[in-house]
Amino acid sequence: MKQTERLREELLEKVRLFYQAQAAEHTAFVPGESKISYAARVFDDKEMVSLVDASLDFWLTAGRFAETFEKQLARFLSIAHCSLCNSGSSANLLAFMALTSPELGERRIGKGDEVITVAAGFPTTITPIIHYGAVPVFVDVSLPTYNIDVSQLESARSEQTKAVMLAHTLGNPFDVGAIKAFCEQYNLWLIEDNCDALGSRYDGCYTGAFGDLGTSSFYPPHHITMGEGGAVYTQNKLLQRLVNSFRDWGRDCWCPPGRDDSCEKRFTGQFGDLPKGFDHKFVYSHFGYNLKVTDMQAAVGCAQLEKLPAFILARRNNFKQLREKLKHLEGPLLFAEPTLKSDPAWFGFVITVAEDAGFTRNDLAAHLEANKVQTRNLFAGNILKHPCFAQLEAGRDFRIAGNLTQTDRIMHQTLWIGVYPGMTPEMITYMVQTISDFVGKRCTGL
Repeated sequence: MKQTERLREELLEKVRLFYQAQAAEHTAFVPGESKISYAARVFDDKEMVSLVDASLDFWLTAGRFAETFEKQLARFLSIAHCSLCNSGSSANLLAFMALTSPELGERRIGKGDEVITVAAGFPTTITPIIHYGAVPVFVDVSLPTYNIDVSQLESARSEQTKAVMLAHTLGNPFDVGAIKAFCEQYNLWLIEDNCDALGSRYDGCYTGAFGDLGTSSFYPPHHITMGEGGAVYTQNKLLQRLVNSFRDWGRDCWCPPGRDDSCEKRFTGQFGDLPKGFDHKFVYSHFGYNLKVTDMQAAVGCAQLEKLPAFILARRNNFKQLREKLKHLEGPLLFAEPTLKSDPAWFGFVITVAEDAGFTRNDLAAHLEANKVQTRNLFAGNILKHPCFAQLEAGRDFRIAGNLTQTDRIMHQTLWIGVYPGMTPEMITYMVQTISDFVGKRCTGL
């Protein structure tokens, strides 16, 4: 064995020992004293070893681990192509921008074209639409699925509609059957923001694989993490090439970092008004970005991906336990229900406080936070009510189809708590008791 190989093995063994020592120092959960986060990283020595192993290569940008992760995630989703990037927000940006490419001809999204979406979600699902100069058309959602009200699709469509861009809310799939049929009927693109739903199924298939493009986030709270990181996936080879072009500075060349002339025409092609034979590695077909992931991040992701099936099962079980043990509070509280034909890999446990409950969402949130249970609102609530929309003009920069009654209800009355895989039965029991005690004191007959 070479000296470098021997030293690498010694270093990696030290990393394993470090993790074991660190894990031994972990303190047990103490009800009322230990904080229960809405989400947290779940990892062991494999992630640490993989991270250090990648750092020893000192390749730094995307490399062998990134390539491995892309292949493994694509295989998991049963999809042809996967492209890693530096965040889920960047993944949404890349998925949208790929559809603005002139290479798509009449189907490309142009400035002023419309994209149907919802206001009850995370802002980076709609940010690319607005930044590009397209027009988001906002549709209300339905409870208890917290996803788009598909009955409003027809009224939202116009001659300028080119796409639908939606997230699966907190892991609960939207009505994929209805959305797909609508998009196929009118020849619209579908972007699935799958950032909160990796591992969710609709009609037996994984979400993210139904749309023309799907996206994932690997930020620490998500189903798997690499710290920061994201992915775009598609069955369409052209769309994959466009995603990669926008990700990699807008270049026309598709060679990965460290490789040259995979087209075998690097110095013989004719591109635009450039001189014939201009180096293909420096030909730009789009105004792009640099949104690549590092190989150290991808290395963590490779280790996490092996745990994904177990993480999915844990999330489903934690959600099931909360749902069953809080069933007696139905009435003052409304809980999420899976979309028909779906099997969610839940990102969180959603609670909406009834208007006549005798207390507010903020009252419940304050009680939970005071008792060390972390809460989150359902993202933006109604994104149109936020300061960022003050600079936009309704009817020109965005459009609202119908009313947003349920969206506003979510803004005022909804929160969620965690179901992440690191939760223990003791944590679930404590959360149930904390919520039950509060509601029982505020509501008679419970």
